[in-house]
Amino acid sequence: MSLSENDAMMRRSIRRQSISAASKRHSARALAFKENALAYVFLAPSLALFAVFLFYPLLKSVYLSFQLTDPRGRVAAFAGLDNFKELFSSELFYSSLKVTLSFTLLTVPTGIAVALLLAALSHQKLRGIKAFRFVFSLPVAISVSTGSVIWMMLYHPTLGMLNYFLTLLDLEPVRWLSDPAWALVSVSIMTVWMNLGFTYIVLLSGLQSVPEEIYDSAKIDGSGPLRTFVRITLPLVSPTLFFTAIVSVIGAFQSFGQIHLLTKGGPMNSTDVIVFNIYRDAFVNFRFGIGSAQALVLFVIILILTVVQFRFFEKKVHYQ
Repeated sequence: MSLSENDAMMRRSIRRQSISAASKRHSARALAFKENALAYVFLAPSLALFAVFLFYPLLKSVYLSFQLTDPRGRVAAFAGLDNFKELFSSELFYSSLKVTLSFTLLTVPTGIAVALLLAALSHQKLRGIKAFRFVFSLPVAISVSTGSVIWMMLYHPTLGMLNYFLTLLDLEPVRWLSDPAWALVSVSIMTVWMNLGFTYIVLLSGLQSVPEEIYDSAKIDGSGPLRTFVRITLPLVSPTLFFTAIVSVIGAFQSFGQIHLLTKGGPMNSTDVIVFNIYRDAFVNFRFGIGSAQALVLFVIILILTVVQFRFFEKKVHYQ
């Protein structure tokens, strides 16, 4: 075989290899396109719901925050930054922000601590422990309105069970929802109970994900229950605690139903959180522009708090 024929065969072989490689790349791209298209088809219902109930209201709030509206919510005039200027010069806004922060501090650490304690106690392998797990997780199945009615009856100044027990102890009855000193605490107690079911289930799942071999090794090394919980259990469930803290803070800033049903922001604005203030401005006073401005400010506050938690507290999370 001559040299020229040998070169021709090599060129044909290289050409066939390049064609085969190009065909494989084309097939891979076609397969990836089909997979992405199928993924978007399955995501389309969720994306549509997000667009209708999340993205559109958000864009509408941004638009209305720069407008003045009539009682029907129709745009009357362009206000520019006047709504934000009025908001940041209002003492009521800063008062509601202070109440919201106090409400968050009262509910989030307490709720996580109580749920973690109950999860640790019910994590033991004892007879009948599933019944206690069911009872502890029961509040997750109760709606905000139902829970509010239950606690409204408990807080009743004359017929409520709480004041009845206080009278049995020769203590003065407490005006739980009508005393400014007790109203926020009372709503916070009800909120901790209402969120206890979800927090308990999440933390119990985190505890159950810890391998039993680690506890066996700790017992062999002579570690006591308290030291094992502090040195081993807490670091291993720190991702779950971190998730629970973020969700709880966001939920605390968005609390509305129980406050609306129990106190309506009173007495003397002692339970007037930001979301209730937004509701009152937008749907009671029909000031949709200032209400939308407050909603955007609340969104920014929650975003900043979430970023801060990820920035500083995630460093202490021990991922396995």
